Amino acid sequence: MSRVFPAELMADLFRLPGTIQRSSSSFHMDADEKEICEFLKSWRGQFVASREICKRAGGKWRFREDPNWAIPVLTRLVEKGDLESDASGHFRLLDKEKDKKKKKWWISPQMKKILEESGKKFEGTVDIEDGGDSAD
Repeated sequence: MSRVFPAELMADLFRLPGTIQRSSSSFHMDADEKEICEFLKSWRGQFVASREICKRAGGKWRFREDPNWAIPVLTRLVEKGDLESDASGHFRLLDKEKDKKKKKWWISPQMKKILEESGKKFEGTVDIEDGGDSAD
């Protein structure tokens, strides 16, 4: 009787000591998606034209065989939320860690007071000092 293990569990079982664990989003990427993401890491924060991605991410022979090979892959990555595109068809890699570390602000000191009185915990917020702008 053989057991079937999820791919994530198998990856943890056979991971070598000292290796870096992959993020959950990169774990579910195919080879083309990984190749494009690795290419866009060198252009961190900058939008890159889809034509340039097709040329450089897959190599010149892949580009010669199919000049638009990366277009469906780029569309998939945008739908997954790994890439961002602008109106002119340029793409850039989204920085997931930056979004997680972003500080959260209260809408107003009054809202903060109401929510704190509710007894629930709201962590990751920033205190705003009252500057006398309130309409009390």
